[in-house]
Amino acid sequence: MWGGRTGALLRLSRLWPTGLLWRGPLNCNVVSLAGSNSPRCWNCGGLGGPLRGDQFFCPQCRALQPPDPARDYFSLMDCNHSFRVDTSKLQHRYQELQRLVHPDFFSQRSQTEKDFSEKHSTLVNDAYKTLLAPLSRGLYLLKLHGIEIPEGTDHEMDSQFLMEIMEINEKLAEAQSETAMNEIESVVRDDFEKAKELLTKMRYFSNIEEKIKLKKIPL
Repeated sequence: MWGGRTGALLRLSRLWPTGLLWRGPLNCNVVSLAGSNSPRCWNCGGLGGPLRGDQFFCPQCRALQPPDPARDYFSLMDCNHSFRVDTSKLQHRYQELQRLVHPDFFSQRSQTEKDFSEKHSTLVNDAYKTLLAPLSRGLYLLKLHGIEIPEGTDHEMDSQFLMEIMEINEKLAEAQSETAMNEIESVVRDDFEKAKELLTKMRYFSNIEEKIKLKKIPL
């Protein structure tokens, strides 16, 4: 039984083979700032807030700015948009961000900055927890692509799935042009529904694992 779960994790990791280009989230339900006027700092009115990248503070008055609503967890945590995540790097990034935005460092600042600090810190915590666990990470990746798995949903597993992924990886290894890469990427995007099936199975195993942990706790 556990071999099946391991296989599901392995198969999911191959949905984003190394070398495929990331085109950005297809549907992450966020407000896009593209095309809008450059935002201004809430405190001094200078250009620069809310800020992108790691510049959480206004470059002019150094006031903490609100979180960027268009930024996804992978971007925030400086990770590739991939199922494969370097958890050591993720942990380092988490600690780095909390040193910047944790509410403890804003006790003497304005109430607005305190509120922004709470929002930033909560967002960083959520991003870290989501990307740390393979199941939640995979579910979040699918969500960025507009695919969500409702609770209690069941999907029949495709017996040919692993073979298809192996063939895709073989084609990827042989690809010599951007056109060939684009064709492979197109196939992978068409298979996101199959990733949904795998993640559903992983969710069931994850629930069982949690029940086992609870059963082991002495009364």
